Amino acid sequence: MKNIAETGNKGKGVRSDCYVTLQLTNEGGLNINLESKVKVLYGKNIISLTEKIFKQFGIENANITIEDTGALDFVIAARIEAAIHQLTERDNEYLPEMLKESKYKTTKEKYRFTRLYLPGNSPSLMLNAGIHKPDGIILDLEDSVAPAKKAEARFLVRNALRAVDFYGAERMVRINQIPAGLDDLDYIIPHNVNLILVPKCENPDQIKLLENKISLIKKKHKINDSFWLMPIIESTLGVINAYQIAISSPNIVAMAIGLEDYTADLGAKRTNEGTESFFARCQVVNACRAAGIQPIDSVFSDVSDMEALKQNVLKSKSLGFDGMGCIHPRQIKVIKENYAPDADEIEKAKKIVLAFYDATEKGLGVVSLGSKMIDPPVVKRALSSIDTAINVGKLSKDWRNEVI
Repeated sequence: MKNIAETGNKGKGVRSDCYVTLQLTNEGGLNINLESKVKVLYGKNIISLTEKIFKQFGIENANITIEDTGALDFVIAARIEAAIHQLTERDNEYLPEMLKESKYKTTKEKYRFTRLYLPGNSPSLMLNAGIHKPDGIILDLEDSVAPAKKAEARFLVRNALRAVDFYGAERMVRINQIPAGLDDLDYIIPHNVNLILVPKCENPDQIKLLENKISLIKKKHKINDSFWLMPIIESTLGVINAYQIAISSPNIVAMAIGLEDYTADLGAKRTNEGTESFFARCQVVNACRAAGIQPIDSVFSDVSDMEALKQNVLKSKSLGFDGMGCIHPRQIKVIKENYAPDADEIEKAKKIVLAFYDATEKGLGVVSLGSKMIDPPVVKRALSSIDTAINVGKLSKDWRNEVI
């Protein structure tokens, strides 16, 4: 067993974090060495928090150094607890209080135009992410976390789910690839997550393993809530099995495609034109539509080129996607505006919906616009476009009165 544990981040550019070095001893009590620029203001609070955590774990003798760069309590607690778990096998936890602002659920039909990826081991990026108003915030435990840091990232993500105000954004966590990702669930299911992203999903059996583990955790913690799932298709095999994956659980609300890994698996270079991924993207969209879930496109990696992003979104929308991932907050506005209906789409939808209301009020079983019959799927899509336009502020809720 290790004698010294080290957790957290330090060095140039690190902020809102801390670096913890812990050594358990047989005597001498609890020796806390705090190095912080805000020690005069918050030193007593940090030391008090540290003492509470060690008391929670029944540890009376230890040497601990905390190199603080402005970390909030939930971050300090996560770093200390991760260090303790490196050196002991205790099962208890030290949990920050759950914010009342974070006790909200999300629906299957929720708009998911934008989902912002945040590295699961970088607290500074979590703190104000919600003010950018993404539809979802992804706390990532997979690719953005170094293998040596994955264990401690779980504690940080758990605490962030409980203690950070994300301003109504859907709280998402991307776990590690199954089966390794099953161990991540213990740190998120009891702690306020709304949706779980399942990376590199290739077959329905992975979803079944996931659901079985979730059921065990729910039973253990007496949880009645459902948790939404979003498999990510990132391989040629996943593309071929897309429909079977999409229908493998009633809790799947969306399915995404990850083009970086897919094109690598395909043996092709990813391009802005997207010719190499056209088949895969169409396959995923068709699978999602057939299964009645939302198709979500891959991220756009050039965060400096907003015009190229806009064109990518318009192309994505033309293929049938409902949203895409973001790797920088500046992408959110462009993505939302261009997935939402444009002026021509809104006007066409208004005419169809008005015809639908008129036919309904007259008790007619058929909807027509002029001499053209309107099929139910067209009406459904028009209603969805109106709802979306209202949701993003492109149309007033009282638009019918304004037309009349």
